[in-house]
Amino acid sequence: MFKNVKLEKGYTCVVSPKNSELKYIEFGRVFLPEKNDEYAGETGNREVVLTIFGGKCSIQVETATQKVSYNSIGYRRDVFSGKPTMVYLPPKVEYRIIAESQVEIGVSMAPSNSRSPPILVKPEDVMENQVGAWNWKRTVYTSIGENVKAQRLLVGETFNPPGNWSSYPPHKHDRKGPSEMPLEEVYFFKVKPPNGFGLQRIYTSPEDEEPFDEIFLLENDATVVIPRGYHPVVAAPGYQLYYLWVLAGEERKYGAWSDDPNHGWLRNCL
Repeated sequence: MFKNVKLEKGYTCVVSPKNSELKYIEFGRVFLPEKNDEYAGETGNREVVLTIFGGKCSIQVETATQKVSYNSIGYRRDVFSGKPTMVYLPPKVEYRIIAESQVEIGVSMAPSNSRSPPILVKPEDVMENQVGAWNWKRTVYTSIGENVKAQRLLVGETFNPPGNWSSYPPHKHDRKGPSEMPLEEVYFFKVKPPNGFGLQRIYTSPEDEEPFDEIFLLENDATVVIPRGYHPVVAAPGYQLYYLWVLAGEERKYGAWSDDPNHGWLRNCL
């Protein structure tokens, strides 16, 4: 469930159905260390979301019917410096990333038959929410939600202040129910300062046929796969914690989860 992959020039696959319990999601990173470095890719039979973690670039997109250029996008120095810029790409698209500075980009993919056009989601388009209270208060940015007609992917970012919890009260989305939908998830973490850490507990409900209860050490550039179960996160005191979250399933709906009944009472405190 836990991967920590060294960043190299070009595209590096971190997790996928080939090396994890995931059914839909592949997540990797593109790193271009110098201005004018390039990376060329194609979406094939998948929809793709490009998340600019830091740096500036241009992205050229070619579909069967049009060519689109998103020039000089991405303004934040790192993930802690502002809202994200993301690009949604449908299947059967070729794209080229041209660095205008050192740039790091998250690449989230899932199988899709989407006919949506390519979409640039700028920082001013991002939905921002302050979630929780007291020491479980955090900031959540939703970039690829109901605003984009993707088939499977939902993508956003969460920021924990030092010492604070998120994905809390603990929730899960691993079965069909009145308020729940099966969605697998990937978290990719950054820590500020980068020598810091956080912790994540992933545990199943009592009725799960293959129960587990595990704790993960979250260091800078860690990736955690969440095939099912509750999955709360906490930042260590003194360190800001960021994570990109990527959701995908047979159906697509943000917020379709259920709380751990042992801790759901906390919502009454808001």
